[in-house]
Amino acid sequence: MLSLRVTSSRIALALATTFTLTAGAAWADLELPAPSPAAKVMQRVGITDVSLEYSSPAVDGRKIFGALVPWDKAWRTGANSPTKITFSRDVTFGGAAVPAGTYAIVTIPGEKSWTVALNKDLAINVTDHTYDAKDELVRVKATTSAIPHRERMTFVFDNTKDDSTSLDLEWDKLRVSVGIKVDTGAHVAASIKSTLDNAWRPYANTARYLAEKKQEYPAALEAIDKSLALKSVWFNNWIKADILHRQGNNAEALKFAQIAKDLGDKDANFFYKESVTKALTDWQAKK
Repeated sequence: MLSLRVTSSRIALALATTFTLTAGAAWADLELPAPSPAAKVMQRVGITDVSLEYSSPAVDGRKIFGALVPWDKAWRTGANSPTKITFSRDVTFGGAAVPAGTYAIVTIPGEKSWTVALNKDLAINVTDHTYDAKDELVRVKATTSAIPHRERMTFVFDNTKDDSTSLDLEWDKLRVSVGIKVDTGAHVAASIKSTLDNAWRPYANTARYLAEKKQEYPAALEAIDKSLALKSVWFNNWIKADILHRQGNNAEALKFAQIAKDLGDKDANFFYKESVTKALTDWQAKK
């Protein structure tokens, strides 16, 4: 009888432990609406992407500005984690130059005007409205205007053009706006130059593939000649040398290998230097 009681106790304990572990796992997976749900918004301005990640608190019957959000005190501009803004290229934010990157937004609300700061510390802690500005990048003035009631704090982009947009924070009955400008003309020009400067690469890579994987040497030579016509660098000269060597034309292969060596010696990224140098010796012997 005693043995039966001990066994029953062990079973009960095991069941209780299993229930506790199972319940704990279930609670860990439980999803409920957050008081300040996460939000994201993105806008392309010309060829520059501007995006924000933030938490969106509700008015919920409270007095917001001048009360929950005091005047003239630093605010993390949302709830939970700091609000973050990311620029894919350099921009002008509220008249201040800002390099591409991600920054935390800190605001200082005022009854007549707002100040908006971008901080390099993405984990910036604005506790009890105290704020350490040591990692602040820029601080600009924002414009404010009255709007119809908006229950949840929301960021929107407005009046977007190829080279500008307005970042607007809207909550309760207030809109706070900061202008963002991008030099789309310069960005496009740089993109075109980069594309043209590297137009030789697809032909070179095609030639290399055709030679190494397919042994289709005439097609490979056609592709590498197109690459060389666009720009002569050590890499595509070396590919042509290799193709010619594969065809048994060592005399011509040596010419292009030597060009590759001469150009490569001026390039800090001459990562085939040993192969090219060895080829010049080996192919000369087979000439």
